[in-house]
Amino acid sequence: MINVEVQKNASESNASILRRFTKRVQGSGILPRVRSLRYKLRNQSSYKRKVKTLSGIKRKVEVAELIKMGKMQDKRESK
Repeated sequence: MINVEVQKNASESNASILRRFTKRVQGSGILPRVRSLRYKLRNQSSYKRKVKTLSGIKRKVEVAELIKMGKMQDKRESK
């Protein structure tokens, strides 16, 4: 991890320190790396993937049964 540090000079204003710090941060390339990790999702465990897949299969079977009984409209027919 790269740490960016700026020391205040004797007659330097807060605005100029902030400007100098911002330039250093942009030059170091920290922000693009952090932004790329911002919405990264962790890999699901094999058990979680299995449960999700099985629940999806179960739901598809239920929907097919409801369509067969006429309680639900088939999306492919309505198009």
